[in-house]
Amino acid sequence: MTDDAADRDPLPADREEPVGEPVVRADPAVTGERAKEAVGFDPDDPESVAEAAETVLAFSQNTVGAADNVYMLRGAAACAALVRGEGSYKAAVERAGGDVSVSFVRKWARVHDLPQALRRHVARGDIAPTAAKHIARVSGVDRFDLAWAVVDADLTVRQVRRMASEVGDGTTAAEALAARGVAAGRLELGLPLETYRELRRRASLQNREAGSLVADALDAYFDGEAFDSE
Repeated sequence: MTDDAADRDPLPADREEPVGEPVVRADPAVTGERAKEAVGFDPDDPESVAEAAETVLAFSQNTVGAADNVYMLRGAAACAALVRGEGSYKAAVERAGGDVSVSFVRKWARVHDLPQALRRHVARGDIAPTAAKHIARVSGVDRFDLAWAVVDADLTVRQVRRMASEVGDGTTAAEALAARGVAAGRLELGLPLETYRELRRRASLQNREAGSLVADALDAYFDGEAFDSE
């Protein structure tokens, strides 16, 4: 995407929460005591936008916090709010000042736009923020397939970057993963012994794989579940 094209669409609208809201960072179940430190950025509040600009500048200059996933998500939130508040990537960069670039702000704003289910894994440390930047380059089911492969198959940032580029060229994430010997959809589960024993018994009686029964049970559960957030 060119900078001009990016300016015409300041921020994707995939996420359900308001831009800059610290939904994940403020959840003690994810960030523990640090949830109390969560800062939100309101793109409609001039003072909050000013704070976002200061945060973006500091974020762009701070390499010490590169291993701090929660810090990185805060910087991403500031980028997203600043873009929305200023109306374009170029205006956001000008407001932040320093050596902040359009590319920097765009990449991190997209990380903040990732679905909550993925951002929670970034906050937990399961997905490195640098890998999240590349996951955010793809959309739809490819985004989830690539992200869950990072969690389950321990992919490197370099692998994620290359596969994101391949997806951008028309390859599906599943195909890119398969080419590297990673089977999307494989997950090791730990079950209570009684549940495991019954699952094996029923699968055998029905001449089916255990995974097939688990898939059916999960489909029925998801269909009947009221909670569905991103």
